[in-house]
Amino acid sequence: MKTIIKNGKVYYRHALVRADLEIAEGRIAAIKQFEEAAAAEHPKTGGLTGHPGQHGEHINGMEVSGAQVIDATGLIVSPGFLDIHTHGCAGVDVNAATAEDYEKLSRFQASQGAVGWQASILTDTREQTLWCIGEYERWKKLEHRGAKLIGIHLEGPFLSPEYKGAMPEYLLRKPDLALLKEYQEAAGGDIRYITVSPEIPGVIDFIPEIRKLGITVAIGHSGADYETACRAIAAGAAAATHTSNAMRLLHQHEPAIWGAVLEDDEVYCEMICDGRHLHPGTVRLIIKTKGLDRVVAVTDSIMAAGLPDGNYKLGVNDVVVKDGDARLADGGSRAGSTLTAGQGFRNLLTFTGRPMEEIIPILTENPARLLGLFDHIGSIEVGKDADLVLLDPSGNVVRTLVGGR
Repeated sequence: MKTIIKNGKVYYRHALVRADLEIAEGRIAAIKQFEEAAAAEHPKTGGLTGHPGQHGEHINGMEVSGAQVIDATGLIVSPGFLDIHTHGCAGVDVNAATAEDYEKLSRFQASQGAVGWQASILTDTREQTLWCIGEYERWKKLEHRGAKLIGIHLEGPFLSPEYKGAMPEYLLRKPDLALLKEYQEAAGGDIRYITVSPEIPGVIDFIPEIRKLGITVAIGHSGADYETACRAIAAGAAAATHTSNAMRLLHQHEPAIWGAVLEDDEVYCEMICDGRHLHPGTVRLIIKTKGLDRVVAVTDSIMAAGLPDGNYKLGVNDVVVKDGDARLADGGSRAGSTLTAGQGFRNLLTFTGRPMEEIIPILTENPARLLGLFDHIGSIEVGKDADLVLLDPSGNVVRTLVGGR
């Protein structure tokens, strides 16, 4: 069924413009910038619920016979959000998720404005990791409603024990190309992203081999010094996992991994914008240092996202959430977040005071470019997937469309 979204402010080529969109067969078929003189000819549709267009009716030159018409008056039409680092939400932990659970996660993600997400598998046993990948493969065969599961993120197991965070130390490994190839083959090539610690012996030489498998490399959970981090970047590391969290921090005499990823012009920096992992001033500093095109907002959420305080799981770990803050039950480190993509977007607007058109790419274009998916998602262009979120002027999610649905 064809869909027309009319009268909205569309985020198009880094600006908000008044335009109408035509969607057909799950893709954006036309973008018609709004002509003020034609406003009187636009029939009212009764709001967001939409209605079938009548025969002979046109909107901005687009034939709408039989189409669903969505009136987006007063709303912003944005590319949908992408959450490329999440361990769960809505009561589901990725490390224990069945195919049906993945579908539940996808529907919750869509309710928060996300049109795509990556399943982040926390460091686990080989057997459990392969089971998780198998359920991901089974999910592909289900009938879907909600956000797209765009791939798998492996957070580990090639990580530093010193900065392990919530990673079980006994499950950490040295670089193992055969194991990673086994995982990638089981996933049908859909492992798109991995976090490694560059100071682990052999990891820097391992990075080019990881890239040959079609996997984007992020560095994190790391106490690497500046020189080691720079060598990892030169070897092909493209991003930093939850920048400044679970990594050695900058000192004036030793910039460390944090200094290296802030300084480099090409590296993308993940940010968890929940107000706990990063002070708002730190968020502003990272953006000012990196530029708006090299930061990616992630949730790093756990199964507690969208739920009340209580006891939860993160992989093999027991987690206690109090006042929305997730921490390991043994009183140790913070264990992911309870953030959602929509709340992260609103927090960024508040933390930075920047206009919406500057913040939108941080959750859309930037993650799509990082993962090499910008050819079909991450922006509004003719021919791209009709993965959209309609926002009110305060940044609240009003409606999400995935593949035009």
